[in-house]
Amino acid sequence: MKNTFLILTFLTVCFLGNKVSGQTVTPLTTAEFKEKIWNFETDKDWKYKGDKPAIIDMYATWCGPCKRLAPILEEIQKDYGQKLQIYKVDTDKETQLSRLFNVSSIPLMVFIPVKGKPFLVSGLRPKEQLVQIIKENLIPETTPNTLKSTSGTSK
Repeated sequence: MKNTFLILTFLTVCFLGNKVSGQTVTPLTTAEFKEKIWNFETDKDWKYKGDKPAIIDMYATWCGPCKRLAPILEEIQKDYGQKLQIYKVDTDKETQLSRLFNVSSIPLMVFIPVKGKPFLVSGLRPKEQLVQIIKENLIPETTPNTLKSTSGTSK
């Protein structure tokens, strides 16, 4: 009986771990950026390789506002699940990407729609403002998973 419980617990943790792994902010290196986002060395014009909108958080480990932004972006990633992918780039380690986006102050977020050009938003922003930017520019007419509308139901 104890072995069955342990096996079920293990399988549950594995299942939930796999489900949540697609809903976390993912670190991104320059090589991964060229593979997943845009290979700026081979393509002169912007051509996004992804199939869903993305946000890239350009940050540094020593940056206070960056540290306060990180949990907000984690919440947004969980709220939007598979509709959006948020990446993070350490500007001190990935200097080529820092130069590509002319990073002069951090935090700096690169918002990438599936179609169209990316745009930049600098500074620490509240979650509500970031969600509004996402709704207006990346995923129009949608709501995060945790904020689904209950219209049409009576209370």
